[in-house]
Amino acid sequence: MGAGALLAALVVLGADAQVRGIVRDGAGGETLSRVRIQLLPAGREAVTDASGSFSLEGIEPGEYTLRCSTVGYRIVERRFHLQAGEVKEFEVILSPETLRPVETVEVRADPFEPVRLESPSELRLEGNETKNLASVLADDPLRAVQALPGVASNDDADSRFALRGVSFERIGLYLDGVLLASPFHMVAAEQASGALTAFQGDALETIALYAGAPPVRYEDRTAAALDLLTREGSRIRPTLRATASASNASILAEGPLARRRGSWIVGVRKSYLRYIIERTVKAEPTLAFGFVDAQGRLSFDAGRGHQVTLSVLDGVSDLDRTRARTRLGINSPMLADHRFTLATVAWRWTTPRGLLLDNRAAWLRNRHESRNREDWALAGGAFGEWVWKGSGTWFWGDGRTLDFGAVLRRRRTDGFVNQYQLSPLALRRLDEFRGRGLHAGGYLQQSTNLAGGRLYLAAGLRWDRLGAAAGAVTASPQASLALALRPSTRLQLAWGQYAQFPELNWLYSPLGRADLAPERATHYVAAFEQRLGERSRLRLELYNRQDRDLLFRPWHEPRLIAGRILPWRLDAPVENSLRGYARGFDLYLQRRTANGLTGWLGYSLSYARMRDGASGARFAADYDQRHAVNAYLGWRLRPSVHLSTRWIYGSGFPVPGFLRREGGRYWLAAERNRVRLAPYHRADFRLNKAFVLPRFKATLYAEVVNIFNRENYRFSSFDGYNARTGQAFVSVDRMLPVLPSAGLVLEL
Repeated sequence: MGAGALLAALVVLGADAQVRGIVRDGAGGETLSRVRIQLLPAGREAVTDASGSFSLEGIEPGEYTLRCSTVGYRIVERRFHLQAGEVKEFEVILSPETLRPVETVEVRADPFEPVRLESPSELRLEGNETKNLASVLADDPLRAVQALPGVASNDDADSRFALRGVSFERIGLYLDGVLLASPFHMVAAEQASGALTAFQGDALETIALYAGAPPVRYEDRTAAALDLLTREGSRIRPTLRATASASNASILAEGPLARRRGSWIVGVRKSYLRYIIERTVKAEPTLAFGFVDAQGRLSFDAGRGHQVTLSVLDGVSDLDRTRARTRLGINSPMLADHRFTLATVAWRWTTPRGLLLDNRAAWLRNRHESRNREDWALAGGAFGEWVWKGSGTWFWGDGRTLDFGAVLRRRRTDGFVNQYQLSPLALRRLDEFRGRGLHAGGYLQQSTNLAGGRLYLAAGLRWDRLGAAAGAVTASPQASLALALRPSTRLQLAWGQYAQFPELNWLYSPLGRADLAPERATHYVAAFEQRLGERSRLRLELYNRQDRDLLFRPWHEPRLIAGRILPWRLDAPVENSLRGYARGFDLYLQRRTANGLTGWLGYSLSYARMRDGASGARFAADYDQRHAVNAYLGWRLRPSVHLSTRWIYGSGFPVPGFLRREGGRYWLAAERNRVRLAPYHRADFRLNKAFVLPRFKATLYAEVVNIFNRENYRFSSFDGYNARTGQAFVSVDRMLPVLPSAGLVLEL
């Protein structure tokens, strides 16, 4: 070989450097396929294969930037120097857009492993599930919860939901461990107004729903617990996300503190849906309202296992229908506002001896007011609360864990509800209340892993007392068992008693009394789960919930008794007169993966019956829904394209009241809740398309709501009756028709 040929061969060999690696999902360590790999400024590209691997060969020596991107994940860039003949290897961690960026991840072999083994009913939303299910139109994290198996939601205007025959009032919403009261944008005291969550889904780390036998740590709710944890900001680099949709715009900024000893995150969101409706909708009046909210969190490491967190959340919503003044009824709101505020400071300490301590103090406030067309007050009120909550976990032996905690809540409330009539002009005060109460409680739970981790046992006790109610002291024991029959088969059993104190407005209202007892419930749950491979499962959950001492107004609603009309009593008192049960099962098939088809298909059968001890009436619960189907399917087809769809079917809630329907009209009846709304059926389709540009990433969200244009209705109000004929007047509202919408997110 000549000298020239040898030199050319050495040059080619020297230039034959290589860049290769593997890409993982930051939420659980799963390898990611269909990730776009760019080598800049060389202009070389690749796409990760089914194992998450990529390789770029024949690279010249020099300075490069490796950029990894795919739809639904944050962009990651790595700068490096490549020498001649060098093989550079990378392990790249991509964080879902809803999670904070991370540089390392613990590979999780089980995507369904529950956070709290003591509850057999845990359902979690992970990764991009929350974002894809939140709806482009509303961008509300509780809209994502509505798609979970077993959840009943037949109201397109409301982010609250029903579960196993009960309303949202018996489901606790806990944000970072603090039980919240009405954290929504809404028109208070207006039944048909709807509601939107007053915080951004992009600022949440996890969402977990405990639909039956919730863990002992959750206080003052009898049906279920919804646990939401806010996330830290990025400790890697500052980022900015700007979002604009058909109804609102938001900005979320985050970044590290000095030397990465902490992080900050700040978000602001504003709705402009009201302005659009004012200029496009002529069928006044409308209950569309505007809102603005802001939230922030500061976290920093105080040294040796100590972390301190400061957070604040504030949201204001308002209604202005002055354009429709002449078409409003005397008791319809023309002006209204609602404000929710939460401030929290938390301290977390992880000791070297297996003890984890968490303390937090919070202040929260709700305030609302509404006025009619004459500028007369319709309703108003305020609720305030100071909270201290402490908890601890002690890993004191092999497989043995002791959980303990306490809570103090100092609450106060005041408010009123007015009703007017025109001929003759008169004012009637329907309700008025003012009072304070101190809630003190605590819990203790011991759990043990036996038989090499195949058997898990837990037993706990919760006790609570409300100082405003006479004799209101409760003890709530709980127990659970989880048994791995085989590596792929698990059986879970749980039993527990739960208590919920009456709201202060009932204890201090003329319609209530100070000695109202706490509502009680006893849960029995059995769950059987069969794994179908590493990332799929089939799950059957059976439940029986026994309710007693529920609050009810037995003589409030008009009805027929022995063929005669018992009139409407607006001053009927509330009593602990209701008891009943909810029985049924949830069956669902779920697959959770960052690659290919992901989601679930669930069917629920439920029977919820009530008996009123005062009047003797027996009836289906107000939120009894016999059959329900909840489905979600998502698929990242290409590095820049993600498709998803969700489908919800419900066989229909009862129209509350002693009613029957005949000849297209409503009439008073002797039996309660015998008339039902038509089945609710809605399917949504969503497309996410990402565009990766040199300085930023843009993602277009396009969605079609109610793609089959089904006519769905919700109960709005009972508007009275004819005292001579017994004809009743009921209002129902049609929900959303087929409705396309779009949104855009810019990530810097």
